[in-house]
Amino acid sequence: MTLPHWEQTPTDLRAATREIKTALRARIATSGRTVEEVFAVVERRVQSAIDEIAAARRRAEPIWPVIEFADIEAGTVPASQLELLRRRGCLVVRGHFDREQALGWDRDIVDYVEGNHFFENYRGPGDDFFGSVGSKPEIYPIYWSPAQMQARQSPRMAAVQSFLNHLWRHESDGVRWFDPDRDSLYPDRIRRRPEGADSAGLGTHLDPGTLDLWMTRAYQQAFRHLFDGSVERYDPWDAAHRTAGPQYPGSTMCSAFRTFQGWTALSDMDHDQGVLHTVPIPEAMAYLMLRPLLPDVPDDDMCGVTVDHVFPAGHKWHAPLMEALSGIPDVRAGDSVWWHCDMIHSVAPVEAQKGWGNVMYIPAAPWCPRNEAYAASVREAFRTGDSPSDFPAEHYERDWPNRFPAAQLNEIGRRGLGLV
Repeated sequence: MTLPHWEQTPTDLRAATREIKTALRARIATSGRTVEEVFAVVERRVQSAIDEIAAARRRAEPIWPVIEFADIEAGTVPASQLELLRRRGCLVVRGHFDREQALGWDRDIVDYVEGNHFFENYRGPGDDFFGSVGSKPEIYPIYWSPAQMQARQSPRMAAVQSFLNHLWRHESDGVRWFDPDRDSLYPDRIRRRPEGADSAGLGTHLDPGTLDLWMTRAYQQAFRHLFDGSVERYDPWDAAHRTAGPQYPGSTMCSAFRTFQGWTALSDMDHDQGVLHTVPIPEAMAYLMLRPLLPDVPDDDMCGVTVDHVFPAGHKWHAPLMEALSGIPDVRAGDSVWWHCDMIHSVAPVEAQKGWGNVMYIPAAPWCPRNEAYAASVREAFRTGDSPSDFPAEHYERDWPNRFPAAQLNEIGRRGLGLV
């Protein structure tokens, strides 16, 4: 059966939600299975992963895979680590950059913002979500510093991004969904949390989209196995149909397709100092997509998912998943942290933080039709010093004379901006 779809946000979200839920339930029914039967398949699969994580905790084993950059560079990552990475969907790359290089970048960023009087001109958080951390500021709306651009176009960054992209199934049915060896240059912000800071953190959520995950044609294809009776074939590492479809307009959208979200540490951070946590189960996305169809959820509700807000996850609708929430291990400046783009994640609160907590957000966003389209706006923002269009229109860097110049783009940078 053909599902209703909306390439723009419906004018009546509640009516559209009721319509799509009715259609999805009917589609599942045509397979001869009920929603409850299909959800039970996913529930068993996810519960097995939750039990495995709980058992690892009892054995005092690390939950997050840790892989040395040297092994990625040499192609010698042990098979056991690759298997664990595919099961957990997240990792820490040790020694991604030299520690002194990362600490130098941190100092350079301070010089960059202070030299351009950022703090005197700071107008407060540009969006409510990151504003909730209570910092002044913690998230800096800075995109074009020399330090950020040097890291983005580094061969060491390209090597890790390629390694991560190759974990995905990027070709199927005669279609190459993305180029795993070429990343788009997706510009994001920096975080600097000072020693002694109190931070409220960020609650559990996801970033791959909102209602478009159910209501647009491309994502209906991407998640087809959840709704057509072949749920056992669902693969969270299959990129089919994810790389071209539109997303709804909204302040929390990501226009790019990211295989992994990520950040690079610019300071040493202990595991108990307000760090990133994930539910390290890539298959949990199937649980989240099917959960709104169960009868205990109101017909006009997608378990709290709506536009202009991040995709929420929590105890009300997803309690079993919260049992697996796991924080990163201690990291040092120069390490990088990565998590599958569909993964539930959060940032723990902290009081009187010990040491700095500084990162540059740099994802893996392979070249594909969706990312190529977004690259056009990125090139213009790079030229003018504007904030990229996925982010609040703050534009602090427009008149900063020492932002990264086009003359210093290398081959990786030019390819990432679509200039080659």
